[in-house]
Amino acid sequence: MKQAIIFDMDGVLFDTEEFYYTRRETFLAGQGISIKHLPPSFFIGGNMKQVWQKILGDSYDAWDIDQLQSDYDAYKTSHPLPYTELIFADVQSTLDQLQEKGIKMGLASSSTKADILKALRDTHLIDYFDVILSGEEFPESKPHPDIYNAAAELLGFDKPELLIIEDSEKGIAAGVAAGIEVWAIEDKRFGMNQKQAQRLVSSLTECMDLLLTSETS
Repeated sequence: MKQAIIFDMDGVLFDTEEFYYTRRETFLAGQGISIKHLPPSFFIGGNMKQVWQKILGDSYDAWDIDQLQSDYDAYKTSHPLPYTELIFADVQSTLDQLQEKGIKMGLASSSTKADILKALRDTHLIDYFDVILSGEEFPESKPHPDIYNAAAELLGFDKPELLIIEDSEKGIAAGVAAGIEVWAIEDKRFGMNQKQAQRLVSSLTECMDLLLTSETS
């Protein structure tokens, strides 16, 4: 029986990926930078600090990356995500069911801590989570397993008692590297490689149905 569930945020709790891509593309276009040479799936599950080299290619050394990142952070602040519009319809019911059963919940996302807290506060979900971690709190973000190892330690359960719900290739790889079972929300839009996940589910609702069935069987 699982004692705790660790959720990724983007693509699992919130349908944010297309918004992220459009916001990123618009900002970079204003700098004279194109990302059309990279598929949308490349950006999912990571953060901008990881990908400047791929974006800029041969012109990387011509840019002040710290300034570019700072400008992008300012742009994101002035163009926040409408989290109340982007939350998946079954998130609230899923968290309610887990809470009723006494299952602890954690959140481990590559997004900034400020974005995570805004998302959870805007949608009144913050009190559901016993652990909230951001990739910016670790030297290396997903697919490195540090964030999931830390979440497991803070939740206080053995890894066989934990389940990670992910969607991105980087996130799935991080969970697998941490030695924790990973289920993935099946991607039907971005062409992500989700083969490392132990199970694909169509939604959080299906995830809950499977968990409840396994507990009663």
